[in-house]
Amino acid sequence: MITYEKVRLIDENGAQVGIISSKEANEMAAAKSLDLVEIAPNAKPPVCKIIDYGKYRYELQKKEKENKKKQHTVSLKTIRIMSVNIDNHDIEIKSKKAREFLEEGNKVKVFLQFRGREIAHKDMGLQLLKAFFGFLEDIAKMDKNIEQEGIRRISMILTKK
Repeated sequence: MITYEKVRLIDENGAQVGIISSKEANEMAAAKSLDLVEIAPNAKPPVCKIIDYGKYRYELQKKEKENKKKQHTVSLKTIRIMSVNIDNHDIEIKSKKAREFLEEGNKVKVFLQFRGREIAHKDMGLQLLKAFFGFLEDIAKMDKNIEQEGIRRISMILTKK
């Protein structure tokens, strides 16, 4: 399958054979009952290696799987405050939960839902969210400032410092 005029060949032990024609490289691979695999197509001349292709693919899949295990995905957790008339103790409890989420490495979206005539007191809602952030100031920073979403909701997004 490799049709370059000249290739830099590496044998199955990892030793460099040198620059030879691709036809010779294919014949050497066939003589050893192995495959000729193109490793670096952008190099001048392209680099090819004599290896067992099935084993090579297996090891690549194994490395990808190992990298996926080490990878941590960041998700967005939400905390909802249902009213402006919430007690300080309730804010503390919700902030403790937010702290747990932040320590796990997640982002936290905190939003306040205005009900009924509470919409006339947006300043109280802003103070409430600032107080909530005050409990987490040592560990968190505001990724997105406090802003209004729709008519009856204000929110902020927190991330770990």
